[in-house]
Amino acid sequence: MAEGDTFQGQEGARLELDGSAAVGDCVAVLAAAFAREPATHWICGTSAALRERWFASTLATHATLPGARRLALVDERRRPVAAAVLTAPHTAPSVGARTAWVVRTALRCGPAALGRTLTYLQATEAETPAGAWTLEFIGVVPDHRGRGAARRLLDHVLTTFPAPDGVFLTTADPANESLYHRFGFTTQRHLGVGPLTTAAMWRPHIRDGG
Repeated sequence: MAEGDTFQGQEGARLELDGSAAVGDCVAVLAAAFAREPATHWICGTSAALRERWFASTLATHATLPGARRLALVDERRRPVAAAVLTAPHTAPSVGARTAWVVRTALRCGPAALGRTLTYLQATEAETPAGAWTLEFIGVVPDHRGRGAARRLLDHVLTTFPAPDGVFLTTADPANESLYHRFGFTTQRHLGVGPLTTAAMWRPHIRDGG
């Protein structure tokens, strides 16, 4: 499916793919979607405001990366209801961008959130296979869950992205691990990150015809 395709969801809802979603739209979706996700909960606690600031800081830095991609599904009123954020292979923030992220996160989210984020990144970034895209985040706002939005967005990523060395992700939610298995991901390793058990997962590129 190409960018701009529309999807007919349950109850007649039409969802349109936005292939260059704004940072702010993705922040709003993901802050709502990740309210109970274990890693985000560990980093941000229960504060919705802190979680939104954390996503804003993180995605602002991510947007500086060459080839960074943000995708969203929007409803008939152009409101984003699902979002995905991906990092291209062999990219990392510049020293200046990383320093700005550290300062911004410490000031807006607090030293505990910064420290836990750094702990998570240190444990997981080393697991990324060479040449793979990284699916950093994918989520759906609560009132659109169960309508297939996440599946459609993930299907689009896996079938249209030029990722000859596959797609990598991490998840600290066992239910998500089982879901990703159904999309062809395999668990490469389980990592202990603070109180979390985090699965490092990878899906090879599947060429047309098998």
